[in-house]
Amino acid sequence: MSRRTSIVQALTTQFKTINGTGIYKTNLFNNAFPILKFWDEIDDAPAVYTSPGSETRQYELAGFKWGFLNISTKVYTRGEDAQTQLEDLLEDIEECIDLNSTLVYDSVTLHETTDILIMSIVTDEGLLAPWAVGEINMQVRYQIMSD
Repeated sequence: MSRRTSIVQALTTQFKTINGTGIYKTNLFNNAFPILKFWDEIDDAPAVYTSPGSETRQYELAGFKWGFLNISTKVYTRGEDAQTQLEDLLEDIEECIDLNSTLVYDSVTLHETTDILIMSIVTDEGLLAPWAVGEINMQVRYQIMSD
């Protein structure tokens, strides 16, 4: 599995821990997936869909390289209070990212991310009621290792 796919898969696994207990307000019921879907394709809510985007490199001395992977997470809720549900779920996802900014994405080699930064959070602002749709764009930094 590629680094891009592995990082998205590891992040999705962490999102599945959002279960409405402890620090989390929302129960995702394991509805977190490492694929891209749009609101008209969603059957179950709340749901979170994460996919990799563009990637850049930063080259340092002695062959050291950083990878910067942009990741987009689409967030969907539905109901009479969909906007409130969306805001709670966005906060839960942000908390989950903060708790897992150093994330092991390859359990065999123990490769891990260095940090995960949220670059933007946007919502539909109620335009799709009774649905509510949000998007979190983040940048994941990791060291590119020779395997």
